[in-house]
Amino acid sequence: MFDNKTILVTGGTGSFGNACVHRLLTGYKPLKVIVFSRDELKQSEMAGRFPESQYPAIRFFLGDVRDRDRLYRAFRGVDYVIHAAALKQVPAAEYNPLEVIKTNILGAANIIDAAIDRGVKRVIALSTDKAVNPLNLYGATKLCSDKLFVAGNSYVGDSSTQFSVVRYGNVLGSRGSVVQLFREQRLHGRLTVTDPRMSRFWITLEQSVEFVLESMEDMVGGEVFVPKLPSMLVLDLAKACAPECRVEYIGVRPGEKLHELLISRDEARNTVMYEKRYIIMPVFPFFYGRFKSAGSQPVPEEFEYCSATNERWLTQEELASLVAGS
Repeated sequence: MFDNKTILVTGGTGSFGNACVHRLLTGYKPLKVIVFSRDELKQSEMAGRFPESQYPAIRFFLGDVRDRDRLYRAFRGVDYVIHAAALKQVPAAEYNPLEVIKTNILGAANIIDAAIDRGVKRVIALSTDKAVNPLNLYGATKLCSDKLFVAGNSYVGDSSTQFSVVRYGNVLGSRGSVVQLFREQRLHGRLTVTDPRMSRFWITLEQSVEFVLESMEDMVGGEVFVPKLPSMLVLDLAKACAPECRVEYIGVRPGEKLHELLISRDEARNTVMYEKRYIIMPVFPFFYGRFKSAGSQPVPEEFEYCSATNERWLTQEELASLVAGS
């Protein structure tokens, strides 16, 4: 579906953006792949990795999702938008709440308006497990963003634009990942772990890109796509990164959860499951007329998708293999 199409990636210079752009350029034959971001240095560095002589479809577009007019200019002639731009550092969000609201919430509203008015066919937005029963401001802004994108389908009018969301857990080796922290701490022989019970969902960067592209192909507008992921103990990850180091427990930090949720019990009432993913369905009457439910079944009563009660867990050996390859 991406051949001969123009795809724009907001936050395109980030970890996900780099991997997604590479996948689009090497796995398909797009007309254009537009990297939309606000950092000229990162765009310059990315242009060195993706030279136009080798990747003639790539374009770089400086801009900020806060800037509505710039989005309208960028979205002209665009078929699909992958929205990965966000402010996501939890401590920074607590200290600079209005800045995070402007990017994560008002930026989402700008994306929706520009996509509808410019005739973009599909928009898929990246979310996070922290948007489920949020405990910190970052999670709260992403929950609000998710609600905006789902609701965007109800006021497109005569436009054919569709909006959906993907939600997944921590990404192995992404910028700011705890793996980077453990590798830095390894040099000093001491790793800091908040709590030995702490668990997280885990997904590789390549898996996240594939899941987003597959979801964009299948979406009809309004879904929240959630992959079936393995869980891991943060303590096991620390041991996999540096088995020779001693571990120091420092306690759960403000705004941090002991375990992560990808689907809450309240959301489960509108959730169906497939072999490799869950879909949280919106409560729009028009959605069910176009949603293809073949192969799905409702989740069990009182279901919640929590990293602590997950059926699939990564062992230290599996984590060590993943870390070595990241």
